[in-house]
Amino acid sequence: MRFAVRFLGCKVSLADAALIRDALIDAGHVEAPREEAEVQVINTCALTQEAERKSRQQVNRASRAGRAFVTGCAANLNAHQFDGAEAVQGSADRAAAEIVERLGTGPQHACANDAQRPAFGRTRAFLKVQNGCDAACAFCIIPTTRGRAESRPMACILADARRRLAEGQPEVVLTGINIGTYRDPASGADLADLVRALGRADGLARMRISSIEPGSLTDGLLEALAASEVAGPHLHVPLQSGDPGVLARMRRGYSAGDYLHACARARAALPALNVTTDVIVGFPGEDDAAFANTMAVVEDAGISKVHVFPYSPRPGTAAAEHRGAIDDDVRAERAARLRDLSDRRGFLHRRGRVGTDDRVLVERVHEDGTCSGLGADYTRFVVPGAVARAGDLLEVHATGIAGDHVVGEVRP
Repeated sequence: MRFAVRFLGCKVSLADAALIRDALIDAGHVEAPREEAEVQVINTCALTQEAERKSRQQVNRASRAGRAFVTGCAANLNAHQFDGAEAVQGSADRAAAEIVERLGTGPQHACANDAQRPAFGRTRAFLKVQNGCDAACAFCIIPTTRGRAESRPMACILADARRRLAEGQPEVVLTGINIGTYRDPASGADLADLVRALGRADGLARMRISSIEPGSLTDGLLEALAASEVAGPHLHVPLQSGDPGVLARMRRGYSAGDYLHACARARAALPALNVTTDVIVGFPGEDDAAFANTMAVVEDAGISKVHVFPYSPRPGTAAAEHRGAIDDDVRAERAARLRDLSDRRGFLHRRGRVGTDDRVLVERVHEDGTCSGLGADYTRFVVPGAVARAGDLLEVHATGIAGDHVVGEVRP
C-alpha cells in the first residue's frame, strides 16, 4: 500500500507522525508522495481553535483523495468532527499499531533496510521521549488530548536515534510534552542520563532539547549539557507571562524571578547559550501593567526569539471560565508590540554573532548554490558559494546579516 503521513502543530506531532510512518514501513508498506498515495495519515493539532480548523481542512482534503486516517490531538479531543476519515485515537504508538492492523502487512521492499530508507523530510530527527503532562495549566487542553505524563523506555529512544542516524539525519532533537519529567520506566534514569547516553551514539553530530520548563533546568541536566560534545547551546524555555498575577491565574507554578534565575543559571553553565521562548498575549485579566511586566522579562532574560500566541479560549480548560476577557483589538495590538520586541531582540542576537565561528547544518541548497541552515545555537545562516548537500555540516565564519539570517563563509 502506498501511503503518506503528514502532521500539524508542534515538534511532538512531527515525532508522532514519524513513529506512524516507521510502523507502516516496517509492515511492508511504501512511502509515496501525497498525490500518489492510496492512504493518507493526518496527525492533527488541537492547541487552538484555528489549529483544529486547519486539521479539519487537511483531513477533508485527504479523504476526498482516497482512504484517510486521522490521529493526534484533535482526533483524541473530538473524533466526530472529521467526516469521511477513519479516526484512530490514543498515543502515536497505539495509533500506529491500529492503522497497521487495519491495512494489514504488505510485501517487504528495499526500504525495509534502515540505511536505504529516506529520511522523514528533514535533516533533523525529532525523537519523542515522553508524552502527556500532569501540570494542569489553566489554558492548556493537552492533558485532555494526551493524558498524564508517560515516559518512553530509554532503549527505544536510543534505537530510534540509531535509525534516524542511519537514515542520514545527523542532528537529533529530544522532544516531549513536558520533557523535564522524563524518567526511564525501567531504571528511573532522568533527562540528564538520557542526554549522556545519546551523546555516545555513533555518527551523532548534534543534539538538542526542545521546549523545556524553567523548573526542569536542574543542575544535573545543565552539567550534562555542558559536558556534552554534541549538545547545541540553545534552549527553548516557555515564559507565557512575566506578570505574577497572570502567572498565578495560568497555574504556571513559577514566578518571573524564578524564570530569570533559571535562565541565569543556564547561561552560567552554557556561556554561549541562546534562549528562545513562548508567550501568551491577552490572557484574561492581563492589564497594561501586566503586559509591560512581560515585555520587561523578555528583555531581562536576553531572549532572542518570542513565539507569540494571542490567547485563544479552549472549552474544557479552567481559563475558559475566567473573567476579564481582553478585547480582540487590544490583544492584537499587544501581540504586534511583542513581535516587534522579538524582532529587535533577534537582530541584536544576530549582530552579536558577526565575527564568530560556527558549524552550520545545511537544510536546503538553493538554485544559486547558496546553502541555508542552523548553527549550533539555533541561529539561522545563509552561506553563499558553499559546495554542499542537505545534511552536511559546514565550518563557517559569520560575516554579516541578511534579514533574519546571519551570513557566513566557509572557513578554509
